Amino acid sequence: MTRSRTYTWEEPSGPVRAAASMSGLEVMRALLVGELPPPPMLQTVGGQLAEVEAGRVVFTIKAAEYNPLGTVHGGLFATVLDSACGCAVQTRLDAGVGYTSLDLSVKFLRAMTAESGDVRCVGTVTHVGRRTALAEARMTDEDDRLLATATSSCLIFGKP
Repeated sequence: MTRSRTYTWEEPSGPVRAAASMSGLEVMRALLVGELPPPPMLQTVGGQLAEVEAGRVVFTIKAAEYNPLGTVHGGLFATVLDSACGCAVQTRLDAGVGYTSLDLSVKFLRAMTAESGDVRCVGTVTHVGRRTALAEARMTDEDDRLLATATSSCLIFGKP
């Protein structure tokens, strides 16, 4: 059976300019309520931002695309875990301050399959310093079984 997925996205330069005067938490809240368009990568993997608070974000994704073994590719896990870690860090940043991932360590614990249902990925901040931040993420299936975990270091840049 052949399937296709089509989606459109907004050129990111406009939203990037609009977000420049907002704190990271304000940006994430604007994404949550649709005042800013979702990032193209999130649309690519079929994820949704579900919750936002200072130091914590939740993404959801439906297990739908499989490799020949019937499981979801580990790159999808890593993409969503990295997004959760980074966006959790973003919620703690001031206006005009950005971040980028320095590293990501993922531990795969259980396969994601069609039976995984609605998957949740919760990212939380563990430390924010002047130049680096640390975050972790946990991905669970709809029965709250742990699928994977990740830790990430982020480089903070922008205002000194």
